[in-house]
Amino acid sequence: MSQNAKLQKEATAILKDTSRTFFIPISFLDGRLKSTVASAYLCMRAIDEIEDHPEIPSDAKQRMLRETARLLAAPSFDEPAYIQLIKPYDQLLPPVTLRLGDWIRLCPEGIALQVKQSTAEMAEGMAKWAEKGWNIQTKEDLDDYTYYVAGLVGSMLSDIWRWHDGTETDRQLAIGFGRGLQAVNVLRNVDEDAERGVSFIPDGWSRQDLFEYARKNLAQADKYVISIKNRRIVLFCKLPLKLAHSTLKSLEAGKEKMTRSEVEAVVKEVQQET
Repeated sequence: MSQNAKLQKEATAILKDTSRTFFIPISFLDGRLKSTVASAYLCMRAIDEIEDHPEIPSDAKQRMLRETARLLAAPSFDEPAYIQLIKPYDQLLPPVTLRLGDWIRLCPEGIALQVKQSTAEMAEGMAKWAEKGWNIQTKEDLDDYTYYVAGLVGSMLSDIWRWHDGTETDRQLAIGFGRGLQAVNVLRNVDEDAERGVSFIPDGWSRQDLFEYARKNLAQADKYVISIKNRRIVLFCKLPLKLAHSTLKSLEAGKEKMTRSEVEAVVKEVQQET
């Protein structure tokens, strides 16, 4: 087995361990596109684990995220410097974060720069919101936060689609795609976030206002998917989108989340379309 093939296999295993929800739609893709989206996702998940870690102090998160952004923005990624940067917390951080250099190596040369740029922008934005204590006061704050943690995923995917086969998508709809998924996550985790003293709901907003925010962005996501002609890319987008719509309905009906059987039914429905 070649070194690259070995790395691809390890990336697949870590992707499956890190996010089964994302692992399944990636499996709908094939060849170069499949491995590219997997490596790009792992790059962003690597920094997300820094932002989310409950045992790392905020000032350390800010420093690591800002310095990682600087390293990603450089012409070539300085992996030894990155390893040294995260060393104080390498016993806490998961493999997906420790191996950021590997995921960058897996990105094809023609798209690696865009993936690094998007991940650098995400890291800088996450550092900004860590510094603010994730204090969301207005809709503009919520838009800004959801742009950095999720809208940039949609934007980066649009770069990948264009690089792969010339598929053109509306950038704002792509951002709405990411925002919609994140808004549903915010609604799903309201109580859990409150327990750790964090709220992503703007001042004066009711829970219903947040539902409306999620619906508006999911409508943008629906338009985004309709605009894509590549069947495998459409299938890739459909699963998280259908799960988001279904989760929103469950939450509106007063359920804490979708049941396992409901999730499996949505997955099966999309898989049957492949």
